[in-house]
Amino acid sequence: MPPQIRRTLLHHQTTYEEGGKTVADPTELVAALVIIRNPWFGLGWVEDLRPAIRDHGPVLGKLLTDMILNVTGQRLEGYGKASVVGMGGEIEHAQALTHTLFFGNQYRNAVNAKSYLAFANTRGAAGTSIMIPLMHKDDVGQRSHYQTIHLNIPDAPAEDEVVIALGASVGGHPHHRIGNRYLDLEEMGGDVDNPAGV
Repeated sequence: MPPQIRRTLLHHQTTYEEGGKTVADPTELVAALVIIRNPWFGLGWVEDLRPAIRDHGPVLGKLLTDMILNVTGQRLEGYGKASVVGMGGEIEHAQALTHTLFFGNQYRNAVNAKSYLAFANTRGAAGTSIMIPLMHKDDVGQRSHYQTIHLNIPDAPAEDEVVIALGASVGGHPHHRIGNRYLDLEEMGGDVDNPAGV
């Protein structure tokens, strides 16, 4: 059964000045969000979530990816995802709809990414903060692209809904000057070929 969509939303912000200093190349943050009915709401304990995952993931992944790329085109550099399930659902429901290749690979493949999608999942009432963490789509060690899109929807999620979001950046965060993980690893005698430092 395809997802039951109530609304889509698009957030787009451009930063021209930060810390009292002009941003030479203004940076952009974009978020595409969809509010859907939780496919498991009211069913009690559901052991196998995969049928709904397979039905919902590709549709929602493509919808949100297209919304993002309509703004960024090939300029996209950073990306991430998030979901918030309403209070009548389980946190596993939020995770099920985003932690699946049926969903995430729609985005990853469209932008030829090499990194995994940074993520955040939570449960909350309408107006709960939605935080979409971002990282560079090709290089997990580039701190310039560690940033977060922070927003909320006053009337979502309802108790029987899930909000699902993809985020993107054009450019890193303004005036990045803390260095990247490779420099730290080199100074600490770590493995620069392992930017996760594990």
